[in-house]
Amino acid sequence: MAHVPSARTVYFTGPRGLDVRVEGVSEPGPNEVLVRAEVSAVSPGSELLVYRGDAPTELATDTTIDALSGTLDFPLRYGYATAGRVVAIGRNVSDDWLDESVFAFHPHASHFLAPPDDLVPIPADYSPEEAVFLPNVETAVNFVLDGTPRIGEQVVVFGQGVVGLLTTALLADCPLSDLVTLDRYPTRRELAGELGADRCLDATGDALEEIDAVLSRPETPAGADLTYELSGNPDALDDAVAATGYDGRVLVGSWYGEKRADLNLGGAFHRSRIDIENTQVSTLDPELRGRWDAARRLDVAWRRLADIDTGRLVTHRVPVEDAPEAYRLLDERPDEAVTVLLTYE
Repeated sequence: MAHVPSARTVYFTGPRGLDVRVEGVSEPGPNEVLVRAEVSAVSPGSELLVYRGDAPTELATDTTIDALSGTLDFPLRYGYATAGRVVAIGRNVSDDWLDESVFAFHPHASHFLAPPDDLVPIPADYSPEEAVFLPNVETAVNFVLDGTPRIGEQVVVFGQGVVGLLTTALLADCPLSDLVTLDRYPTRRELAGELGADRCLDATGDALEEIDAVLSRPETPAGADLTYELSGNPDALDDAVAATGYDGRVLVGSWYGEKRADLNLGGAFHRSRIDIENTQVSTLDPELRGRWDAARRLDVAWRRLADIDTGRLVTHRVPVEDAPEAYRLLDERPDEAVTVLLTYE
């Protein structure tokens, strides 16, 4: 194999603490390949929770991803959106894998070993920078599957981070009556409009009154039929419930970590028959599992990714050596940073 002197790997070392460590890389085992990363995407949701120390440290990192073992206790490697190229293969691996462009649900690292079954070949029509959006598009697909938006419904989405924006893009293809989004940052509201939202409201204003005004139609029951809470802010969940009408549905896609949500369930909610449901990409709705599995959902995500101009969501590209700056951007300047990519030379 080509000589690889070292790998640069991102480690979370404590609240707002980050190291880029230089580690040795061994030759691939008989059933492994060596991947050289080209780009990876920083998740401004789950990764920022870990970065800030807001994630429950006793929780398993992700039992569905082999590369994410252990718990969220520091120090740890974390991340799940890397695209690169196979540069060496083990003796039992087909030669077809050599030089293959691949996506991996893998932490940020310039080089890493993986069994081929853990890699996803990137179709020829996709660049590595597009491929790293695959996990977030798959999450958005899962949110739409769980929400079951119906023709003519009024839908509200709280939060227009990366996942919120991609969910908006998918919902915009549904024959809804109204698609209303909320976010506190002008850049994200502008992107939501470009991706198909009918109205993009300022979450720092009187959001509930504005939602009521937008959704007010004489022939339509009051309130949203379907509301997504994707902001990552526990306080937004109370507003999401309040924005939802009688017999409506609230889908909670945010991960709050150690932060708690204070809900007012003693008012209109008490008689409103509103359903509040968790939605998360690690599993599929049991009602769908007769015809859906993770492979089918991933295939849909690839096809939907082709329809979205993800380039407009990339605000910063940062060399992996400067990874601490990437996380500071997302943490301290969310009004500027939407998607931050780590690059590997």
